[in-house]
Amino acid sequence: MYTPQCEIARPADDAATRPREGQAMPANTPPSTSPAPTSEPAATPTSTGGRIAALDVLRGVAIIGTLASNIWIFTTPGGPAEWISDGFATADPVQRVLQALANGKFLGLLTLLFGVGLELQYRSMVRRGMPWPGRYVLRAGILFVEGLLHYVLVFEFDVLMGYAIASVLAAYLIGRSDRVVRAWGGALAGVFVAGIVGVTALLVATGGSDGTGGSDGTGGAEAAGAQADTATLSTTSWFDQVLLRLAHMEVFRIELILIVPSATVLFLVGSRLVRAGLFTTTEGGSRLRRRLAWVGLGVGVPLNALTAWAGPDWFLVDRYLVPPLVALGILALGTTLVSRAQTRTEARPQGAAQAAGRGPGALLRRGVEGVGRTALSCYVLQNVLASALCYDWGLGLAGGGPWQAVAIWAGISLALMILAPLWLRRWPRGPIELLMHRVYDGRRASSASHSAR
Repeated sequence: MYTPQCEIARPADDAATRPREGQAMPANTPPSTSPAPTSEPAATPTSTGGRIAALDVLRGVAIIGTLASNIWIFTTPGGPAEWISDGFATADPVQRVLQALANGKFLGLLTLLFGVGLELQYRSMVRRGMPWPGRYVLRAGILFVEGLLHYVLVFEFDVLMGYAIASVLAAYLIGRSDRVVRAWGGALAGVFVAGIVGVTALLVATGGSDGTGGSDGTGGAEAAGAQADTATLSTTSWFDQVLLRLAHMEVFRIELILIVPSATVLFLVGSRLVRAGLFTTTEGGSRLRRRLAWVGLGVGVPLNALTAWAGPDWFLVDRYLVPPLVALGILALGTTLVSRAQTRTEARPQGAAQAAGRGPGALLRRGVEGVGRTALSCYVLQNVLASALCYDWGLGLAGGGPWQAVAIWAGISLALMILAPLWLRRWPRGPIELLMHRVYDGRRASSASHSAR
């Protein structure tokens, strides 16, 4: 197993130079060497507890954005199985526009942020002299089990299982040199892009696609839709839905073939963006954010508009190749906006800052930030709430048209932004995050006790 501390000089044990937990290290201090800083670290906008301020806000935006994609699955009469059997298509022009606005972009943003978090975990373990990936594999295993339970009990198109697998692959690369990361990441990205382009070219040439994908967490092919069509397309029984997921796992989980390689690449990109200083307030960090925003929004958005309306044959490009480019722009722009807001708040007199903190903008930010700090719990909760509201075993609100779907999405999002900050007043993490940490820390404590004997 690769142990980075064999190559890394331990930093000086000085609280003034050692980055706080969850805070980005200076952009000019690569983890491959980790020397004690000889100058003041590059400033990083932080919120309470030393966390990078932009990360929690952007995670909250990403979680709410994934629901904006997935809501169309929940609001389809018959649920996900019906969505697949229909070829993921809709004749409603309003719904097509609304789906195109969210499709893939916020999943890409969430994936990039997962890579950022992976880099911060790597740095934390290296600072403490622990081997990497070491026990991170256990953390990924716990995430996989959580994803499996989420898939079986709640939602057919869970992304946690794919993230768990991809995170292990990325973890073994993150601690390597930039040359190794570029070689492996570039090769994986090249094969993935070539595969997507090849399949798309074949579909365009033959003109034989009725849609081969779906909303965030969806995907597959016509064969998957045909298999799902043989199933009982009903949401009247939660238990029947569970049985359907178990019986047709090869249909609902087929997107893992695409999620794992794409997530691995985006995890590595997120890691390298931290090292490039994206979250610092240096001139280099600002310049990097401007470039990413221009490319992601100035180039990615027009491309995404073209692929969204090019027809179902272009679905794979529209979902898996262009949206991550847009997500980079959202990441850069969001980080810049949060940094500016943080700077303005710190520059205000104390009384004015307190008054501004009670305004609607501050309340909205606290809500989104709370969702970001409890991202895993909110991801699962929003799917539970959507199921209860839309499926026939719940309130049965599916099938009410695109604006009703928007209203359901807005209601669930508002509930999350209210509940998450309330929960965080008493507990430091979301409920699923607390459970995950207790299992992980319990196993670690048990292992340490066994080793001491």
